[in-house]
Amino acid sequence: MQKALAPQISTWPDENPQLIGSECGKCGATLFPVQDRCAKCSSTEMSEVKLPRRGTVIAWTTQGFPPGAPYAGPTGKDFVPFGVGLVQLGDVVRVEGRLTENDPEKLKFGQEVELIMVPFTTDSEGNEIITFAFQPV
Repeated sequence: MQKALAPQISTWPDENPQLIGSECGKCGATLFPVQDRCAKCSSTEMSEVKLPRRGTVIAWTTQGFPPGAPYAGPTGKDFVPFGVGLVQLGDVVRVEGRLTENDPEKLKFGQEVELIMVPFTTDSEGNEIITFAFQPV
């Protein structure tokens, strides 16, 4: 069975999942993940909004070692380095997330990417835990 790592942040298991953010009714700022208060103007006039699936990599790096707590993914010999990027989703919001590509020779600033869901780890009950990532288009 598959389960989302953080079910509240996306529309997965929809066929074409989208991340879910917040839009401020006062200043129009969009945030990810969902927030109760606007980070720009502190308003509580927030509503959920589905974010664009495609975006552009504006910054990236590779994660060559397991992150610290509360990271719950593979460690030791099971750890596989992964790309991490800051992705501009349309003209809406910037999202930090995993990239499906981890080879620095294949990652480029301005590269177009699309949201997908990928396996992250397996829990103690044998469920495959799924998270979001961005893959080159």
